Amino acid sequence: MRYASITSRLAELGSGKWTLHTRARQLKASGAELIELTIGEPDLPPDRALLEECQRAMNAGRYRYSNGRGEPAVVAALTEKYRRRRAAVTAENILCFPGTQTALFAVMFALAEAGDGVLVGDPLYATYEGVIRSTGAHPVFVPLNPENGFHMRAEDLEKAVTPECRVLLLNTPHNPTGAVLTAEEIAAVGEVARRHDLWIVCDEVYEELVFDALFASPFDNPDLAERTVVVSSISKSHAAPGFRSGWAVGPAEFTERLLPISETMLFGQQPFIADMTAYALTHDIDTARQMRESYSRRARRIIDGLAGASGVSVLPPEAGMFALIDVSGTGLSGEAFAWALLEEEGVAVMPGSSFGDKARNFLRVSLTVPDAAIEEACRRIAALAERCTIRKERRA
Repeated sequence: MRYASITSRLAELGSGKWTLHTRARQLKASGAELIELTIGEPDLPPDRALLEECQRAMNAGRYRYSNGRGEPAVVAALTEKYRRRRAAVTAENILCFPGTQTALFAVMFALAEAGDGVLVGDPLYATYEGVIRSTGAHPVFVPLNPENGFHMRAEDLEKAVTPECRVLLLNTPHNPTGAVLTAEEIAAVGEVARRHDLWIVCDEVYEELVFDALFASPFDNPDLAERTVVVSSISKSHAAPGFRSGWAVGPAEFTERLLPISETMLFGQQPFIADMTAYALTHDIDTARQMRESYSRRARRIIDGLAGASGVSVLPPEAGMFALIDVSGTGLSGEAFAWALLEEEGVAVMPGSSFGDKARNFLRVSLTVPDAAIEEACRRIAALAERCTIRKERRA
Protein backbone atom coordinates (compact mmCIF):
# COMPACT_ATOMS: atom_id res chain seq x y z
CA MET A 1 0.00 0.00 0.00
CA ARG A 2 1.09 3.59 -0.63
CA TYR A 3 1.82 6.16 2.08
CA ALA A 4 2.20 9.91 2.07
CA SER A 5 5.79 11.16 1.98
CA ILE A 6 5.45 12.65 5.47
CA THR A 7 5.65 9.14 6.91
CA SER A 8 9.10 8.72 5.38
CA ARG A 9 10.27 12.20 6.38
CA LEU A 10 9.42 11.51 10.02
CA ALA A 11 10.35 7.83 10.15
CA GLU A 12 13.54 8.39 12.17
CA LEU A 13 12.39 11.49 14.05
CA GLY A 14 9.86 10.14 16.52
CA SER A 15 10.30 7.89 19.53
CA GLY A 16 13.71 6.69 18.34
CA LYS A 17 15.31 9.69 20.03
CA TRP A 18 13.97 8.41 23.34
CA THR A 19 15.25 4.83 23.06
CA LEU A 20 17.29 4.98 26.26
CA HIS A 21 14.35 6.44 28.19
CA THR A 22 12.09 3.69 26.86
CA ARG A 23 14.61 1.03 27.86
CA ALA A 24 14.87 2.52 31.35
CA ARG A 25 11.09 2.40 31.75
CA GLN A 26 11.12 -1.25 30.68
CA LEU A 27 13.78 -2.06 33.26
CA LYS A 28 11.80 -0.28 35.99
CA ALA A 29 8.65 -2.17 35.02
CA SER A 30 10.57 -5.45 35.43
CA GLY A 31 11.62 -4.47 38.96
CA ALA A 32 15.00 -2.79 38.45
CA GLU A 33 15.83 0.05 40.81
CA LEU A 34 16.88 3.03 38.73
CA ILE A 35 17.40 6.75 39.14
CA GLU A 36 15.48 8.23 36.23
CA LEU A 37 16.75 11.61 35.00
CA THR A 38 15.50 11.51 31.41
CA ILE A 39 12.34 13.51 30.74
CA GLY A 40 11.24 16.99 31.79
CA GLU A 41 8.13 16.24 33.80
CA PRO A 42 7.63 18.51 36.84
CA ASP A 43 7.82 16.66 40.14
CA LEU A 44 5.29 19.03 41.72
CA PRO A 45 1.57 18.41 41.10
CA PRO A 46 -0.59 21.21 39.73
CA ASP A 47 -1.86 23.57 42.40
CA ARG A 48 -4.97 22.16 44.08
CA ALA A 49 -6.97 25.24 43.05
CA LEU A 50 -6.41 24.41 39.37
CA LEU A 51 -7.68 20.86 39.78
CA GLU A 52 -10.71 22.13 41.64
CA GLU A 53 -11.42 24.71 38.92
CA CYS A 54 -11.18 22.02 36.25
CA GLN A 55 -13.56 19.79 38.18
CA ARG A 56 -15.95 22.69 38.83
CA ALA A 57 -16.05 23.46 35.11
CA MET A 58 -16.80 19.85 34.19
CA ASN A 59 -19.55 19.64 36.80
CA ALA A 60 -20.99 22.86 35.38
CA GLY A 61 -21.30 21.26 31.94
CA ARG A 62 -18.21 22.83 30.36
CA TYR A 63 -17.50 19.84 28.14
CA ARG A 64 -19.25 20.77 24.91
CA TYR A 65 -17.80 22.07 21.62
CA SER A 66 -15.62 25.13 21.77
CA ASN A 67 -14.64 27.49 18.96
CA GLY A 68 -11.52 27.57 16.84
CA ARG A 69 -9.80 30.56 18.46
CA GLY A 70 -10.29 29.70 22.12
CA GLU A 71 -12.77 30.11 24.95
CA PRO A 72 -13.44 33.80 25.74
CA ALA A 73 -12.11 33.63 29.30
CA VAL A 74 -8.75 32.13 28.38
CA VAL A 75 -8.36 34.39 25.34
CA ALA A 76 -8.99 37.37 27.63
CA ALA A 77 -6.47 36.08 30.16
CA LEU A 78 -3.84 35.56 27.48
CA THR A 79 -4.55 39.00 26.00
CA GLU A 80 -3.90 40.56 29.40
CA LYS A 81 -0.77 38.47 29.97
CA TYR A 82 0.83 39.57 26.71
CA ARG A 83 -0.55 43.11 26.92
CA ARG A 84 1.61 43.54 30.00
CA ARG A 85 4.56 42.83 27.71
CA ARG A 86 3.32 44.80 24.70
CA ALA A 87 0.41 47.21 24.95
CA ALA A 88 -0.99 46.69 21.45
CA VAL A 89 -2.05 43.05 22.01
CA THR A 90 -5.74 42.21 21.48
CA ALA A 91 -7.80 39.03 21.30
CA GLU A 92 -7.09 38.95 17.55
CA ASN A 93 -3.45 38.12 18.33
CA ILE A 94 -4.33 34.92 20.26
CA LEU A 95 -5.05 31.31 19.22
CA CYS A 96 -5.43 28.45 21.72
CA PHE A 97 -4.12 24.92 21.19
CA PRO A 98 -3.73 21.71 23.21
CA GLY A 99 -0.13 22.29 24.28
CA THR A 100 2.96 24.01 22.91
CA GLN A 101 3.75 21.09 20.61
CA THR A 102 0.43 21.35 18.74
CA ALA A 103 0.76 25.12 18.54
CA LEU A 104 4.25 24.84 17.09
CA PHE A 105 3.12 22.21 14.56
CA ALA A 106 0.27 24.39 13.31
CA VAL A 107 2.40 27.57 13.24
CA MET A 108 5.10 25.86 11.21
CA PHE A 109 2.54 24.60 8.71
CA ALA A 110 1.39 28.19 8.23
CA LEU A 111 4.90 29.47 7.52
CA ALA A 112 6.95 26.77 5.78
CA GLU A 113 6.51 24.24 3.00
CA ALA A 114 8.47 22.03 0.62
CA GLY A 115 11.74 23.60 -0.46
CA ASP A 116 11.87 26.13 2.38
CA GLY A 117 14.58 26.27 5.03
CA VAL A 118 13.92 26.72 8.74
CA LEU A 119 16.85 27.97 10.79
CA VAL A 120 17.16 26.37 14.20
CA GLY A 121 19.91 26.19 16.79
CA ASP A 122 21.89 23.00 17.35
CA PRO A 123 21.44 21.63 20.06
CA LEU A 124 17.64 21.66 19.76
CA TYR A 125 14.63 20.12 21.45
CA ALA A 126 14.12 16.59 20.16
CA THR A 127 10.81 17.22 18.32
CA TYR A 128 11.86 20.34 16.40
CA GLU A 129 13.39 18.58 13.43
CA GLY A 130 10.25 16.48 13.01
CA VAL A 131 8.01 19.56 13.19
CA ILE A 132 10.09 21.25 10.50
CA ARG A 133 10.31 18.24 8.19
CA SER A 134 6.59 17.49 8.54
CA THR A 135 5.88 20.62 6.47
CA GLY A 136 8.22 19.48 3.69
CA ALA A 137 10.76 22.14 4.69
CA HIS A 138 14.24 21.24 5.90
CA PRO A 139 16.18 22.38 8.98
CA VAL A 140 19.16 24.68 8.56
CA PHE A 141 21.22 24.25 11.70
CA VAL A 142 22.86 27.20 13.44
CA PRO A 143 25.70 26.08 15.73
CA LEU A 144 25.21 26.90 19.41
CA ASN A 145 28.68 26.53 20.86
CA PRO A 146 29.53 25.49 24.43
CA GLU A 147 32.16 28.21 24.70
CA ASN A 148 29.34 30.78 24.24
CA GLY A 149 27.13 29.07 26.81
CA PHE A 150 25.09 27.69 23.88
CA HIS A 151 23.72 31.21 23.19
CA MET A 152 22.85 31.88 19.57
CA ARG A 153 25.19 34.47 18.02
CA ALA A 154 24.03 36.82 15.27
CA GLU A 155 27.20 36.16 13.28
CA ASP A 156 26.60 32.39 13.37
CA LEU A 157 23.01 32.91 12.24
CA GLU A 158 24.14 35.17 9.40
CA LYS A 159 26.57 32.52 8.16
CA ALA A 160 23.84 29.86 8.22
CA VAL A 161 21.17 31.78 6.25
CA THR A 162 20.53 30.47 2.74
CA PRO A 163 18.24 31.95 0.05
CA GLU A 164 15.48 29.41 0.75
CA CYS A 165 15.25 30.22 4.49
CA ARG A 166 11.84 31.53 5.57
CA VAL A 167 11.70 31.00 9.36
CA LEU A 168 13.95 31.22 12.40
CA LEU A 169 12.85 28.87 15.19
CA LEU A 170 14.12 30.21 18.52
CA ASN A 171 13.81 28.60 21.93
CA THR A 172 14.57 30.79 24.92
CA PRO A 173 14.88 29.71 27.67
CA HIS A 174 16.46 26.82 25.82
CA ASN A 175 15.97 23.07 26.06
CA PRO A 176 18.29 21.19 26.51
CA THR A 177 20.96 23.75 27.47
CA GLY A 178 19.09 26.12 29.81
CA ALA A 179 20.49 29.15 27.93
CA VAL A 180 18.53 32.41 28.19
CA LEU A 181 19.08 34.96 25.43
CA THR A 182 19.48 38.57 26.53
CA ALA A 183 17.48 41.41 25.01
CA GLU A 184 20.66 42.56 23.26
CA GLU A 185 21.32 39.12 21.79
CA ILE A 186 17.73 38.89 20.59
CA ALA A 187 17.96 42.32 18.98
CA ALA A 188 21.13 41.27 17.13
CA VAL A 189 19.59 37.98 15.99
CA GLY A 190 16.41 39.85 15.08
CA GLU A 191 18.34 42.24 12.88
CA VAL A 192 19.55 39.27 10.85
CA ALA A 193 15.94 38.07 10.60
CA ARG A 194 14.82 41.51 9.40
CA ARG A 195 17.60 41.73 6.84
CA HIS A 196 16.61 38.36 5.34
CA ASP A 197 12.85 38.80 5.84
CA LEU A 198 12.50 35.82 8.18
CA TRP A 199 9.63 34.98 10.48
CA ILE A 200 10.71 34.37 14.09
CA VAL A 201 8.89 31.59 15.90
CA CYS A 202 9.84 31.62 19.58
CA ASP A 203 9.11 28.71 21.93
CA GLU A 204 8.89 30.31 25.39
CA VAL A 205 7.48 27.45 27.42
CA TYR A 206 10.22 27.86 30.09
CA GLU A 207 9.55 31.59 30.52
CA GLU A 208 8.59 31.21 34.19
CA LEU A 209 11.57 28.99 35.07
CA VAL A 210 14.43 31.49 34.69
CA PHE A 211 16.85 31.38 37.62
CA ASP A 212 18.98 34.53 37.88
CA ALA A 213 18.94 35.85 34.31
CA LEU A 214 16.29 38.19 32.87
CA PHE A 215 13.75 36.77 30.44
CA ALA A 216 13.61 38.54 27.07
CA SER A 217 11.59 37.90 23.91
CA PRO A 218 11.53 39.08 20.29
CA PHE A 219 7.79 39.56 20.81
CA ASP A 220 8.54 42.43 23.19
CA ASN A 221 10.85 44.19 20.72
CA PRO A 222 8.82 46.73 18.66
CA ASP A 223 11.17 46.27 15.71
CA LEU A 224 10.49 42.51 15.62
CA ALA A 225 6.88 42.23 16.78
CA GLU A 226 5.27 42.01 13.35
CA ARG A 227 7.44 39.07 12.32
CA THR A 228 7.31 37.18 15.66
CA VAL A 229 5.03 34.34 16.75
CA VAL A 230 5.26 33.02 20.32
CA VAL A 231 4.19 29.52 21.33
CA SER A 232 3.84 28.48 24.96
CA SER A 233 1.63 26.68 27.49
CA ILE A 234 0.96 26.01 31.18
CA SER A 235 2.76 22.64 31.01
CA LYS A 236 5.94 23.88 32.69
CA SER A 237 4.84 27.09 34.40
CA HIS A 238 2.01 25.39 36.30
CA ALA A 239 3.27 21.79 36.37
CA ALA A 240 0.35 20.72 34.18
CA PRO A 241 1.80 18.86 31.16
CA GLY A 242 -1.02 16.31 30.97
CA PHE A 243 -3.73 18.94 30.53
CA ARG A 244 -2.31 19.97 27.12
CA SER A 245 -3.19 23.65 27.23
CA GLY A 246 -1.15 26.00 25.05
CA TRP A 247 -1.37 28.90 22.64
CA ALA A 248 0.17 30.91 19.83
CA VAL A 249 0.45 34.70 19.90
CA GLY A 250 1.34 36.70 16.82
CA PRO A 251 0.27 39.41 14.40
CA ALA A 252 -3.48 39.56 13.80
CA GLU A 253 -3.11 38.83 10.08
CA PHE A 254 -1.04 35.76 10.92
CA THR A 255 -3.53 34.34 13.44
CA GLU A 256 -6.36 34.92 10.96
CA ARG A 257 -4.49 32.84 8.40
CA LEU A 258 -3.60 30.23 11.01
CA LEU A 259 -7.16 29.83 12.26
CA PRO A 260 -8.42 27.59 9.40
CA ILE A 261 -5.40 25.31 9.92
CA SER A 262 -6.21 25.07 13.61
CA GLU A 263 -9.89 24.42 12.91
CA THR A 264 -9.01 21.72 10.40
CA MET A 265 -6.75 20.01 12.92
CA LEU A 266 -8.88 19.99 16.06
CA PHE A 267 -11.54 22.72 16.20
CA GLY A 268 -11.21 23.99 19.69
CA GLN A 269 -9.81 23.38 23.12
CA GLN A 270 -11.71 21.53 25.83
CA PRO A 271 -13.75 24.22 27.65
CA PHE A 272 -13.09 22.82 31.14
CA ILE A 273 -9.33 22.90 30.52
CA ALA A 274 -9.66 26.41 29.09
CA ASP A 275 -11.39 27.51 32.30
CA MET A 276 -8.59 26.02 34.37
CA THR A 277 -6.02 27.76 32.18
CA ALA A 278 -7.80 31.10 32.54
CA TYR A 279 -7.77 30.62 36.32
CA ALA A 280 -4.05 29.78 36.26
CA LEU A 281 -3.25 32.92 34.27
CA THR A 282 -5.33 35.28 36.42
CA HIS A 283 -4.46 34.07 39.93
CA ASP A 284 -1.30 34.13 42.00
CA ILE A 285 -0.15 30.50 41.76
CA ASP A 286 3.11 29.67 43.53
CA THR A 287 4.10 26.61 41.52
CA ALA A 288 6.63 28.26 39.19
CA ARG A 289 8.48 29.90 42.08
CA GLN A 290 8.75 26.58 43.90
CA MET A 291 10.07 24.87 40.78
CA ARG A 292 12.58 27.65 40.07
CA GLU A 293 14.01 27.30 43.56
CA SER A 294 14.14 23.50 43.39
CA TYR A 295 15.68 23.27 39.93
CA SER A 296 18.25 25.98 40.62
CA ARG A 297 19.27 24.25 43.85
CA ARG A 298 19.51 20.84 42.18
CA ALA A 299 21.61 22.26 39.35
CA ARG A 300 23.99 23.54 42.00
CA ARG A 301 23.99 20.08 43.62
CA ILE A 302 25.12 18.59 40.28
CA ILE A 303 27.80 21.22 39.78
CA ASP A 304 29.15 20.67 43.30
CA GLY A 305 28.71 16.90 43.17
CA LEU A 306 30.79 16.54 40.00
CA ALA A 307 33.30 19.30 40.74
CA GLY A 308 36.14 16.85 41.38
CA ALA A 309 35.08 14.06 39.05
CA SER A 310 37.46 12.85 36.35
CA GLY A 311 36.67 13.66 32.74
CA VAL A 312 33.36 15.46 33.26
CA SER A 313 32.22 19.06 33.65
CA VAL A 314 28.82 20.68 34.11
CA LEU A 315 27.39 23.59 32.10
CA PRO A 316 25.45 25.70 34.65
CA PRO A 317 21.90 26.18 33.31
CA GLU A 318 20.33 29.64 33.38
CA ALA A 319 16.77 28.31 33.36
CA GLY A 320 14.58 25.26 32.88
CA MET A 321 14.67 21.77 34.34
CA PHE A 322 17.82 20.25 32.87
CA ALA A 323 21.59 20.42 33.19
CA LEU A 324 24.15 19.38 30.58
CA ILE A 325 27.21 17.37 31.58
CA ASP A 326 30.20 17.24 29.24
CA VAL A 327 31.68 13.72 29.31
CA SER A 328 34.18 14.13 26.48
CA GLY A 329 37.09 13.90 28.92
CA THR A 330 36.21 10.28 29.67
CA GLY A 331 36.96 9.16 26.13
CA LEU A 332 33.31 8.26 25.50
CA SER A 333 30.63 10.04 23.53
CA GLY A 334 27.50 11.14 25.34
CA GLU A 335 25.61 8.23 23.76
CA ALA A 336 28.13 5.61 24.88
CA PHE A 337 28.44 7.08 28.36
CA ALA A 338 24.65 7.27 28.82
CA TRP A 339 24.18 3.59 27.94
CA ALA A 340 27.06 2.55 30.18
CA LEU A 341 25.58 4.64 32.99
CA LEU A 342 22.25 2.85 32.64
CA GLU A 343 23.76 -0.63 32.41
CA GLU A 344 26.53 -0.30 35.00
CA GLU A 345 25.19 2.25 37.49
CA GLY A 346 21.40 2.16 37.14
CA VAL A 347 21.07 5.85 36.21
CA ALA A 348 19.00 6.85 33.18
CA VAL A 349 19.85 10.13 31.43
CA MET A 350 19.35 11.42 27.90
CA PRO A 351 22.36 11.26 25.56
CA GLY A 352 23.07 14.68 24.13
CA SER A 353 23.01 13.29 20.59
CA SER A 354 19.20 13.11 20.90
CA PHE A 355 19.30 16.91 20.74
CA GLY A 356 21.75 17.49 17.91
CA ASP A 357 25.35 17.17 16.84
CA LYS A 358 26.63 20.00 19.05
CA ALA A 359 25.48 18.11 22.16
CA ARG A 360 26.97 14.74 21.16
CA ASN A 361 29.56 14.84 23.97
CA PHE A 362 27.00 15.74 26.64
CA LEU A 363 24.40 14.13 28.86
CA ARG A 364 21.11 15.89 29.54
CA VAL A 365 20.13 15.36 33.16
CA SER A 366 16.67 16.17 34.47
CA LEU A 367 16.35 18.25 37.64
CA THR A 368 12.85 16.98 38.41
CA VAL A 369 13.76 14.40 41.08
CA PRO A 370 14.45 14.85 44.81
CA ASP A 371 17.79 16.27 45.91
CA ALA A 372 18.90 12.97 47.43
CA ALA A 373 18.43 11.19 44.10
CA ILE A 374 20.40 13.93 42.33
CA GLU A 375 23.27 13.54 44.78
CA GLU A 376 23.31 9.75 44.47
CA ALA A 377 23.21 10.02 40.67
CA CYS A 378 26.24 12.32 40.80
CA ARG A 379 28.16 9.75 42.85
CA ARG A 380 27.38 7.08 40.27
CA ILE A 381 28.24 9.35 37.32
CA ALA A 382 31.56 10.19 38.99
CA ALA A 383 32.29 6.51 39.62
CA LEU A 384 31.69 5.58 35.97
CA ALA A 385 33.66 8.62 34.77
CA GLU A 386 36.61 7.53 36.93
CA ARG A 387 36.59 4.03 35.45
CA CYS A 388 36.30 5.38 31.90
CA THR A 389 39.11 7.87 32.42
CA ILE A 390 41.42 5.17 33.78
CA ARG A 391 40.69 2.98 30.75
CA LYS A 392 41.32 5.95 28.45
CA GLU A 393 44.69 6.62 30.09
CA ARG A 394 45.71 2.95 29.81
CA ARG A 395 44.90 2.94 26.11
CA ALA A 396 47.05 6.05 25.67
